[in-house]
Amino acid sequence: MVPELDLIVFFPSERDGLADVLDQQRAALVRKVTGVSSEQARQVPTASSLSLLSLLKHCAVWEVRWFQGVVAGEPFELDDEFLLDPDDTLELWLARYEEACEASRRIAASRELDAPVARRDIVDGNLRWVLLHLIEETARHAGHADILRESLDGSRGM
Repeated sequence: MVPELDLIVFFPSERDGLADVLDQQRAALVRKVTGVSSEQARQVPTASSLSLLSLLKHCAVWEVRWFQGVVAGEPFELDDEFLLDPDDTLELWLARYEEACEASRRIAASRELDAPVARRDIVDGNLRWVLLHLIEETARHAGHADILRESLDGSRGM
């Protein structure tokens, strides 16, 4: 027996649904890193080597890589975005993440969901696939951030 849902949200279109779910995951990640100091954001409070700041940096780089690089075909650099440089701060990467997400939204809005990506040498897919992939990636990392944040200061909830 399936329990009844109190609220079912219907989106005007598939595109709106994909964009909204991705934005929800982006916002969850930002909430998890908001309210900690740059020092706390660098801490590695669990058995993994991840910190809140390294997750945020990774997500910012991957927004650029997937939307600007793969979808739009703009050049991008491959680097180890989980490694933090001494100059990396929470404020810097929050700003870069917000800029990258805004650019991603513009790129996604300018293409059809079935439009093939520009960099077919990286993935033989379309915009729909990239949106789904980024939902998956961002949700996974927002979950990691939730665990890290709880380990740092006990705060819970996405």
